[in-house]
Amino acid sequence: MLKRVQHDGVGQDGAVREALVLHARDSISRGSKSFRTASRLFDRETRERAWLLYGWCRAADDIADGQDHGGVMQATDDPQARLADIRTRTARGLSGAAGLDDPAFAGLGVVAAECAIPQRYMDDLIEGFALDAAGWRPQNENDLLRYCYHVAGAVGCMMAIVMGVAPDDEETLTRACDLGLAFQLANIARDIAEDASAGRCYLPADWLAQAQVDAADPLAPSSRAALAGLARRVAELAGRYEQSARRGTPALAFRSAWAVLSAAGIYGEIARHVAADPAASLEQRVFTSKGEKLGWMLRAAGQSARRDALYPPVPRDPALWQRPA
Repeated sequence: MLKRVQHDGVGQDGAVREALVLHARDSISRGSKSFRTASRLFDRETRERAWLLYGWCRAADDIADGQDHGGVMQATDDPQARLADIRTRTARGLSGAAGLDDPAFAGLGVVAAECAIPQRYMDDLIEGFALDAAGWRPQNENDLLRYCYHVAGAVGCMMAIVMGVAPDDEETLTRACDLGLAFQLANIARDIAEDASAGRCYLPADWLAQAQVDAADPLAPSSRAALAGLARRVAELAGRYEQSARRGTPALAFRSAWAVLSAAGIYGEIARHVAADPAASLEQRVFTSKGEKLGWMLRAAGQSARRDALYPPVPRDPALWQRPA
């Protein structure tokens, strides 16, 4: 069984941990260049733990969608079997029963033990996969944000704990959840056409009805202008949660705040691109260039150094969605 070890640990457990970290590093390098870039700003301990958490999230998501590091989705006749597989392997990882034959789930066991991450957040993420497996569609904005919590906001909470936030620091965890919501909303805004081609639509049914967009054929030429308007609406909503999330960074150490603010800027740029030209985002996938990534990393260094002045404590906007207690 895997045990909690220090970075200077020697012997079998230390060697196993090192192998799991290397596997997770490879996973984030293949699965997300943006997050890989931002993770370089963490101190070594936090960086490795962030990779381990990412590795599990990526592996579970790939099982759910039949992907390889976020590649083309593969349909399945039995999504519930995939969901059961995720739950079983997650339980094995948390119990310490998983090993190098299942490195992503074994890595979860390591980081969960080292950081005392409450299992509720892992369960909440898996519930997001369950919603997809059931063919769930949001009926309104509240539904959309609840889904975003399950697939990304819960990850934000876990990442905050990895960065040293106490599991009972509800204020900071809520801001971390807001960043997860912002990231997922940016994803949804960017991927509307791609999702529709795969038979998925994460736009609320009441938004579609108001815009007179056919949920069964959102990419119909007659709906393109209205659909672009909805893409902008989602992207602007992402911006509201990004701004809220930034106010949680004074609770973090400098390097963690630097990484978070870099990621917020880099991923937020996707939403800003969509908001600026939503019609184009339906035709070609939006991405953040290397120059933009570097620019945000440099800008975030200054923001982190001045985070107390830039983001003084203010009450969170009560109009924003509230994560589950």
